[in-house]
Amino acid sequence: MGAAGIPSQQGESLSQPEAPPWNLNASILLVEDDAGDALLVEEMLADSELDSAALTWCKTLAEARHFLRTHTSPVCVLLDLHLPDVHGLDVVSQILESDSEAAIVVLTGLDASGAGLRAVAQGAQDYLVKDRLDPEVLSRAVRYALQRKEVERAAAALRSNRLIAQENARLERGLLPVPLLRDDRFQARARYQPGRAHGLLSGDFYDVVQTADGTVHAVIGDVSGHGAAEAALGVCLRVAWRTAVLCGTSHREQISLLEEILIAERSDAHVFATVTSLIFAPDQRHVQVVRAGHPGLLLRRGAEVDWVEPEGGMALGLLPGTGRWPTVDVPLTPGGSLVLFTDGLFEGRTGPGARLGEEGLLAMGRANGHLEAADFVDALVAGAAEGAAPYGGLADDVAVLHLGWRSDKHEH
Repeated sequence: MGAAGIPSQQGESLSQPEAPPWNLNASILLVEDDAGDALLVEEMLADSELDSAALTWCKTLAEARHFLRTHTSPVCVLLDLHLPDVHGLDVVSQILESDSEAAIVVLTGLDASGAGLRAVAQGAQDYLVKDRLDPEVLSRAVRYALQRKEVERAAAALRSNRLIAQENARLERGLLPVPLLRDDRFQARARYQPGRAHGLLSGDFYDVVQTADGTVHAVIGDVSGHGAAEAALGVCLRVAWRTAVLCGTSHREQISLLEEILIAERSDAHVFATVTSLIFAPDQRHVQVVRAGHPGLLLRRGAEVDWVEPEGGMALGLLPGTGRWPTVDVPLTPGGSLVLFTDGLFEGRTGPGARLGEEGLLAMGRANGHLEAADFVDALVAGAAEGAAPYGGLADDVAVLHLGWRSDKHEH
């Protein structure tokens, strides 16, 4: 027991007034080795509007750090800078190491107010001169310190959110580039729609590149999982694909290269990626399709819309080195176009235990077959989002690509 019956055992609270008029909803930790000063603080709290039952007294920094490590509620630390086991401003740093969320009010002597200011610069919220303490000053300092700490936490969270938003924007720009087309004979319309809340980025990516001979290459892919690592991997795969196309790498070699990069760069052996890669020949009559575990496509011919699912191989990274991805030739009629998408477009819930599914997406496509390219893409995304809205919205990010040669009669 300390002076005047104040308990000094770790975590033991002082006596509680019968009806405290103002509850902190926080603990007050007094770190003070002088029993007389500890009694002074107890008396001030008893005469103030604060709940003195929230007060715990520790005589050493070691006791205080143990209390902070085992305590979960908010804490305001009334801190003397001269303790048996440490002296000076290092006390503030060590308290914050034990609990970075603690609000600190430093207690100083009359001739040490400069140390109080330095302690505030070190991370404390306020300082008080012991010889000038009174109940009102102490009560106000504790409440203000807790409020300032809350403001600091909110400001830090805001800064963190801004940094995350900036990083997400950079990743999105990497995932969703501007198509590289050399002339206006080919039309590419793209749309990206974040999933619900979009707390984390996904690895959906796409790209379109036209080479010097007029051939148009396109890719769409989806890295499994959500988060910065998956999004960064998606950017890596997209950039690798564009580089391979510009270097003249063959269609099959592009897919094998993407799998090698996926395996080398993924953070977890269970991460995989689905990909569809297309090559539109300059004769505008056919398109080569290579699918690696990715969903089928919508084929548009005038106002007609059909689902096509060319033969494909397994997703990249599932069984490294064993994948076989055949190249399938799909005929194109004049003005025909293909619509590629990630599975988030049709996997959203539309009812209890029900999802839009591939058949629902095809029906939606046929209902909007009369629309031009950009409007058609918008209608698909809007329809999927509207159907999923009562059930939390789109569960996954959605990427959609509408690709085809321009026609004098139809502009899809």
